[in-house]
Amino acid sequence: MTLAIGSPPLQTYAVSKTYGRRFGRRTKALRNVDLAIPAGSITALVGPNGAGKSTLIRGFVGFERPTSGRMTVMGIDPWRHRGEAIARAGYVPQNASLYRSLTVAQHLDMAASLRRGFDRTLARGRLRQLDIPLDRRAGELSGGQQAQVGLALALGTRAEVLLLDEPLASLDPLARREFLAVLVSAVRADGSTALLSSHVITDIESACDRLVVLGGGRIMLDDTLAAAVGSHRITAPDERLAGDLISTFPARAGELKALWRADEGGRPANLDEVVLGYLVSGRPPRSERPN
Repeated sequence: MTLAIGSPPLQTYAVSKTYGRRFGRRTKALRNVDLAIPAGSITALVGPNGAGKSTLIRGFVGFERPTSGRMTVMGIDPWRHRGEAIARAGYVPQNASLYRSLTVAQHLDMAASLRRGFDRTLARGRLRQLDIPLDRRAGELSGGQQAQVGLALALGTRAEVLLLDEPLASLDPLARREFLAVLVSAVRADGSTALLSSHVITDIESACDRLVVLGGGRIMLDDTLAAAVGSHRITAPDERLAGDLISTFPARAGELKALWRADEGGRPANLDEVVLGYLVSGRPPRSERPN
């Protein structure tokens, strides 16, 4: 089974996901999501906790079944044909899934035994570049080193698609930068496609070329970083522009700002302001929030 010419490596078709009742009502993690991630891109998936980011990524891995709609990895439904979809994807979860008592080299050996075509030489090379000892047990590594081992294992699969579910959440700034440098280098060298869930705007600016903002299980924004920034303006809350008001949100100094989708007026928005404005607009009504 191969990707049809022109088809996006990652795609969803009106995908919704509803969980059992919580706080007296059903939880809707995803709501009618249509998404197409272009080949060769590094796309940032941004949203508050509970926005549906992990549900979306886990759906691509085949861990979650949509309540309705359909999703594909390289044209393959990961729920119906999980083995075929997984063979084309590398997955890095928030916490590296390593065995504390095994050495790094033993993890590479295990990956090679489980994944046909695993490139042990590539994975070893990435880890040597970062001075991560192959004879060190996983439990003896720092959080940043464990994350790099997880990434090396994913890269060693030579997968066409990389799915990264907030792998940077617990890393310090230097570890995040090193992780992203390896990711960007690998994607650019191999021509693969990456979907990276992250909360850190500076990481997104340094590594990603596309931005998807999820709020309340819905796609709030889906664009290139350049277009997302270039099509938005900032004004005072009482100022009006010829465009669409996205939201009013608090700035770092405490004053309120308004984010507009407009071609002129006010001043250009930066990426941080664009993301914050859409996150505020994606909040559910107070009546739908848990007490």
